[in-house]
Amino acid sequence: MGSAVGKGLSFARRIYPPRTVGLGIGFFCVAAALQPLGMPLWGWGLLVFNGFLWPHLAYQLARHSRQPYQAERRNLLLDSLFGGFWAGAMQLNPLPSVTILSMMAMDNIAAGGLRFFLLGSLAQLLGLSLAVALFGFTFISVATPLQVYACLPMLVIYPLAVGGGSFSLAKRLSEHKKALRAVSRTDSLTGLLNHGSWMDQLESEFQRCRQQHTRSSIALIDIDRFKNVNDTYGHVLGDMVIAELSRVLTHTLRDTDTPGRYGGDEFCVILPGTTQSLAVEVMQRLRQNFAKVRFELYPELMVSLSIGVASYSPYQVDACAWLNEADRALYQAKNQGRDQVVLGKPEAQPQ
Repeated sequence: MGSAVGKGLSFARRIYPPRTVGLGIGFFCVAAALQPLGMPLWGWGLLVFNGFLWPHLAYQLARHSRQPYQAERRNLLLDSLFGGFWAGAMQLNPLPSVTILSMMAMDNIAAGGLRFFLLGSLAQLLGLSLAVALFGFTFISVATPLQVYACLPMLVIYPLAVGGGSFSLAKRLSEHKKALRAVSRTDSLTGLLNHGSWMDQLESEFQRCRQQHTRSSIALIDIDRFKNVNDTYGHVLGDMVIAELSRVLTHTLRDTDTPGRYGGDEFCVILPGTTQSLAVEVMQRLRQNFAKVRFELYPELMVSLSIGVASYSPYQVDACAWLNEADRALYQAKNQGRDQVVLGKPEAQPQ
């Protein structure tokens, strides 16, 4: 419910500025057409209300409604009703009538698509019928120069206001879309790429190495005895260890390297353009930097890393074979006593 109210208020706020601008300048367009027709005093009062007071009243009605979105849609239909009324009151003078009605139609399409446009058209017809019932019907086919000049601001300024609002909305939606895409690609605790996104990068790197015959290495990193950390110190500290490793990892790697969280206490890195020796050197530096980390609540806690490194080989059939080589090296590091970096050896090459 709270989300629906928030979206409704946002919708009302978006409509408020263009309605204020459109009805304000539309006042002069309608007034120029009504001026020679002998409109009664109450009609002028209604025009002033519609042009300068209604935009603010409509916003407040939506703002204080329990369902602001539905309230604002009703306000838009009332806009159309007023538009149809003024078209009838102007005796369907072509230029001001088409100007007013087309701007209302543009609002309705932007707010609710074809269906709401049709509802708005019905509201315009109702307003037109009401005006014909009150003032009679006489078609005025010629617009005076004053009426032409009075309609120009509506034809120029209002589309600019609506277009500016639409551009601003599209820009915000694009930013939200980018943010959602980033969230879907990253791990919430570490901010690194999640498993699926990192695997996509691995596949891209494998294909790049195969096509361009370039060097590259990958590494799988495991926090030694991480289960004991969780069991002894609790999962909160366990999360702190993982977050701290992601921080050290980010600061140790080069800008061109791609780290990720493989899952649980395992991390992964793509190191493009690296020889075997350089990749091992970078991972040794990571292992040493992380060994220096101390946690304020438990200064006695020392955590080490086991790391498996594998370099790209043209004999690897796919990216998974490359990853399996790093995985075997990681398990070798753990089996040899942990806290070390092991370089993987490719499987036997075909004769």
